[in-house]
Amino acid sequence: MLDAILWVFQNIAMAFYNLAYAVSHPQLWLDWSDKQAIMRVVYYGGSIELFFVAFTTFLVLTGIGIWKTGFMWTLVRGFEGFANTVGRFAAWAGLIMVIQQIIIVFIQRIFARPDLVIGFGIPLQFDVSWYSEELKLYNALIVTLCATYTFVQGGHVRVDLIYSAVGHRAKRVIDMFGSLIFMMPMAVLTWMYGWYFMWRHLIVPNPSASETLDRLLMKSRALRWNVETIGFSPNGFNGYFLFKILLVAFAGMVFLHAMAFFWRSYLEFREGPESADKYLDKDTLGAGEEAYEGTH
Repeated sequence: MLDAILWVFQNIAMAFYNLAYAVSHPQLWLDWSDKQAIMRVVYYGGSIELFFVAFTTFLVLTGIGIWKTGFMWTLVRGFEGFANTVGRFAAWAGLIMVIQQIIIVFIQRIFARPDLVIGFGIPLQFDVSWYSEELKLYNALIVTLCATYTFVQGGHVRVDLIYSAVGHRAKRVIDMFGSLIFMMPMAVLTWMYGWYFMWRHLIVPNPSASETLDRLLMKSRALRWNVETIGFSPNGFNGYFLFKILLVAFAGMVFLHAMAFFWRSYLEFREGPESADKYLDKDTLGAGEEAYEGTH
């Protein structure tokens, strides 16, 4: 037990050095003309070092926020604003999905065409089945990029036995506990699996989470881009690598919002019931439409 605690504190201390070294030597991981730089990104992107840099940053920001609550509120508003901005933009994929589905039905049933051409000058021509399978991408955009946005808006279903019956401060304690014990670990696990899952569909030789940095640097000699472009059908959608990228983006956004949710819960616990939903940017239908908000 003592060794585990010592290991954690050692990694927290090393996080400052690792972050400073990465920032001061950007050519080692940003110069993708160097194949070894790509492999460093692959390795460190799913490494213990990256986790402790993120975790230590969270601890430092939390410590500053406890000292200066105005700073913490700024962080909360910034992270929630980011979730809202991305989510509101990605939500338009729902409208595009509906319009595209209507066009597909017209093309297939009325005009009896096997393909669809879109574009000016250089046309984008794919089989109708390609556009039909592409609809999955719009679903993925909504699910992955709107998850934290929906959380900010209070749109996720809450199933609880005691939450609704307890007071304001008890709710905030439950929220802080949930963000640390459930949201953050779930996001980290999803990131760890999704990171290597994504890179295995982007480059060869395929990297593995069990490989050391030295091993990956040796494999970089044979590295080449091999982006997955195989569809489920001969003329079907061939951009399934985008789903892997969205999975990683989803995990990153959930982790960031877990931090913001912890900070909001702490601030609302500290400042009392009058601070509930302070600075919360919720969507509204406008004046006079309050009765319809939250209904489905």
